[in-house]
Order: sequence, then structure tokens, then C-alpha cells
Amino acid sequence: MGKVLFHIDLNAFYANAEILRNSALADQPIAVSGISRRGVVCTASYKAREYGVRSAMPLQQAYQLCPDLIVLPCDFNWYEACSQRFFQFIRQFTPFVEPASIDECYADMSETIKKFERPLDLAWLIQQRLLNEIGLPCSIGVAPNRFLAKMASDMRKPMGISVLRIQEVPKKLWPLDIREMQGIGKKTAPLLIENGIHTIGDFADPANERKIMQLLGKNAYTKILNARGQDSNKLCFDTSYQSISQSTTLDKDINDYDEVKNVFRRLAASLSQRARHENIKGKHLSVSIRYNDFSTIVRSCSLNNYTNDADVILENAYLLFDKNNESSLPIRHLGIALGSLYSSTSSVEQIDLFAQPETLSQQDILNELNKNLKSGSLVYASTLLQKK
Repeated sequence: MGKVLFHIDLNAFYANAEILRNSALADQPIAVSGISRRGVVCTASYKAREYGVRSAMPLQQAYQLCPDLIVLPCDFNWYEACSQRFFQFIRQFTPFVEPASIDECYADMSETIKKFERPLDLAWLIQQRLLNEIGLPCSIGVAPNRFLAKMASDMRKPMGISVLRIQEVPKKLWPLDIREMQGIGKKTAPLLIENGIHTIGDFADPANERKIMQLLGKNAYTKILNARGQDSNKLCFDTSYQSISQSTTLDKDINDYDEVKNVFRRLAASLSQRARHENIKGKHLSVSIRYNDFSTIVRSCSLNNYTNDADVILENAYLLFDKNNESSLPIRHLGIALGSLYSSTSSVEQIDLFAQPETLSQQDILNELNKNLKSGSLVYASTLLQKK
């Protein structure tokens, strides 16, 4: 048996998290949003969706569609607590879990599924137990790679289970509208449609390959392979369950790339300083991005060596952001986490013969200089410019 990956997606997560702590909200049209009527809907319950209420919809429009709509403010402390319970629950079945956002994850079930006479029994068991024990409904996609698993989980909502095999791609995947393809953003889809790419099948067609690559540039071929069912991206997971992180909710939403880089620079410096203070290093890095519509993504990578070096952390954070930031929405929250930790005071690290030895980074030098100052501290000029 080859790889069997599950994509597990919590249905209307914020809304159902609110119902979880207040059962009186069940079967009510509810939306989670900011408290201002000028805000937008983050998540709508399925009852509210019956009236046409959707995420990213202005609240005023939502009220017009559903005058009895119950609007609740976002409570991220509660949502993150529910999210952690969700991930811990999935790790009962496999340690190979990669969070994709606050309400979804990929899980490698290749070994676990062998224990079941009928493979889909595992997906059904996870779905039912998650609902009964945690109180959260989910949809599950089952496939041999992560792209197909994600596409499969979107095919049946809520509380659906879908299987997408390689041989089923032409029949199940290619007829879908190009706007439904994972990795095709709101800006990219109209461009493709304007140039005659209307379905995922059109995108996968070798006759359109050169045109698509000219339109989309770098990473286009990877997306074409995905459309053909040939995703080769492996899961990136941290089986230690231990990590340290630095994050910030911004005073104002940002979408300027230089501003994003400055935020990541500060986070990487703080994370590195904390790791060095605690004498720990990590080999698993993840970044979290939350947009102004409160949608959140988490992306991870494995590092070549254990590190707590600020420059290494920053470089990989940039790479993860550049590769995965496909939304045009302003950003309200950024974070970096370092996982797969070990204590550098009690462990012996195997040195990579071909790796460059770590030297003091610019941030290390800055920290050392600040230690000798009795008052005030030195900062980068770029930080001062950003604050103006």
C-alpha cells in the first residue's frame, strides 16, 4: 500500500467553537466577526449560510440577508484552545500531523489504516469521535498526496468523507471550475479564465502548459503537476510536540512586503534570543499568517541542522512566506515557531561535515552590544524608519 494522507478540515470552525461553549446557539444563524457593524464575517454557521451569509461578506450585507443573524466577536484564545484539542486528538491516531491552519491539518495514516479491514472505517471513526468527544464536526479528504487530499475534503461539506485516487483525477477533479483549485488565488483565477483556462482540466492540459507558465511565472509548473495529480510535496511535521514561538498582532493591518519583512526580522531576533537564553535549538520551523478576514494559515519546513541562529530562522521564515502567501488580503498577525527542540547543554549535536559553521549573526552582535549598555539599547536603523 502506498501513502494514505488525510486532510481533516473542521467545518465552520469559529461558529462551531462558539456553539461548543453555548449550546443555545445550535441551529441558530450565527456569524463570528468584529464587534463593529462595518466589519466582515469571519465564519458563518451553516444555518446562516442558508440565508446566503458567507465569510468575507460585509456585516451590513449579512444583516440584510438575515435580519435575525446573531453576531459574536472573535475570541482567539478560545479558538486556539479548541484547535490544540483538535490536533492532540488527531495525534492519538498518528504522530505524523502537519497543521495547515488553526482548523485543518494533514495526517499520514499509511500505517494506522492497515489496522482496519475497511480503510474508510478509520476516517469515519475519526469523524464521529471528533464530533462526540470534542464537539467539532469535520470533513475528511483521503488521497495519496496532500494536494488531492485537500481537494477531496472540499468536495463534501459539512461532515463529508471523500476519496480521490490518482486514476479518478480526470473524472472527479478536471471538470471542476479553476476557481476551486487549491493554490489558485482570487487574483490568479480571473487571469486564467480571461486566457481560456476555465477548468482544472484546462489547467492540466499539456496544450496549455506554455501559456500557463508565461502567465504565472515561477511555481506554475508545480501547480500544473498538482492539477495532474502529481503532487510530490511531503508532509512537514514535528513529532516532538515541543516548540517555542514569537508572534504579534499588528496595530494596523499591513500588506507592504517591506513591512512584513521588518515584522519577521523582529520576531526572528526575539525567538533566537529566547532560544539562546534557554540553551535550546530546533530543527522544525513554522510561520503563521492571519489575514484581516481572520483566515489563518500555518506553513512548516524541516531545517538541515539544529539551530537558534536569527539569520537562519529569518531566511527560512521569508521562504515559507514567499511560497505560501497567495492572498491579496492585508495581514493582521504574524508568528514564527521553532520546534523539534533539544537542549544544547545536555545533548551532543552531530556536526554536518559539509555545513558552514555558525558564526555570530548581526542580531547576535547587537545583543552583545546591548548587554554592555547601562541604559537604552541599540536598534537597527530600518526599525526606526518603519516607526515613522
